[in-house]
Amino acid sequence: MDFTTNILNTTQSHKDPHSATHVPIYSNAAFAFDTAEEMENAFIGRSPSHIYSRISNPTVEHFEQRYRAVTGALAVTALSTGMAAISNVLLTIARSGDTIITSKHLFGNTYSLLASTLKDFGINTRFVDLTNIAEVDKNIDSSTIAIFFETITNPQLEIANISDLQSIAKANKLLLIADTTMTPPNIFNAKKAGINIEVVSSTKIISGGATSLGGIIADYGNYDWSNNPKLKELAQKFGPFTFNAKLRKEVYRNLGACLSPYHAYLQSLGLETLALRFNKSTDNTAQLAAYLEKEKTVVSINYPGLQSSKYNKIGLEQFGNNPGSLLTFNLSTREACFVFLNKLKLIKRATNICDNRTLILHPASTIYCDFTPELRLEQGVPDTLIRLSVGIEDIVELISDIKQALQS
Repeated sequence: MDFTTNILNTTQSHKDPHSATHVPIYSNAAFAFDTAEEMENAFIGRSPSHIYSRISNPTVEHFEQRYRAVTGALAVTALSTGMAAISNVLLTIARSGDTIITSKHLFGNTYSLLASTLKDFGINTRFVDLTNIAEVDKNIDSSTIAIFFETITNPQLEIANISDLQSIAKANKLLLIADTTMTPPNIFNAKKAGINIEVVSSTKIISGGATSLGGIIADYGNYDWSNNPKLKELAQKFGPFTFNAKLRKEVYRNLGACLSPYHAYLQSLGLETLALRFNKSTDNTAQLAAYLEKEKTVVSINYPGLQSSKYNKIGLEQFGNNPGSLLTFNLSTREACFVFLNKLKLIKRATNICDNRTLILHPASTIYCDFTPELRLEQGVPDTLIRLSVGIEDIVELISDIKQALQS
């Protein structure tokens, strides 16, 4: 079945007593049992019954099942945010002394998590140029356990060759982890690309237009966990389910970053219209990029869908004609950026991406405001950069708003 048809026909794990076409919102915390024996079986894991909503919940479970149905994942875990998904994955696989290789160009909070928060726990990160496979190879040593990357980086819009990363990860028995938030499963098959663990901020396109916060971890069951120093003993017992066993039975439970049933309901609805909304927003993005490329007041523009982009060819190969709904462009000065932003009437000054609404911000003074000017430049975030997340409004009105704001 195609993406949307599959979503709409994902079987519910338990038949609803009223035959509701949508799984109801089970907003309760606890679930009762008829006997002590049934309760024991649930806690031990002999039965799949729900116990407590921090551990599992029927509404959340159905959202997870829908994502698993369209991706072919072995197991899916839904969490409270995208950052919770990333931190849960890394704390499941890594221990003190382990090293993760990733890009210098990452979303600000992800960079902070790796460079600061996890460093305090003894988990090391090497920031390298993932588009240079020789540099990646040079940085792999006996402490390296994983390569982490964003399929399209935010806001730099860098695209690494996933086939190259998969090959080098496989050759060195490393885990390949991808943040696919910018490339949802209707256009990108993470399992087919050889990714082992996928993380997603479902707050973005999946939520149905920024209706709620959420995150997803998808385990594709294609990694030999005996190669992971932390999990190799568990692998003897759980095999391909090793990661999910460690995550669900310990890390996820103990950290408590569960997705609320209400947010799971909203995001399950969001999955139903994801393809429609994504196609509209990426079509708008392509037209806006073409317009901005001709604007004399725009110093430069970056969008992988443009032929002028150095990532155009690899973007087409990996994501087809839909390389995301995010673009960036540079104006002459920081002051010019602020003047432009303040003159916008339709487009909203707000921080989020893949929203139904078109949103805009100045990354250096917002997401990266706590970083030094030198670090911002190293990460590809100059003071002249503007990030535009394109929504599903009428394209003529979007162009008109940008045009009047660019006028001096």
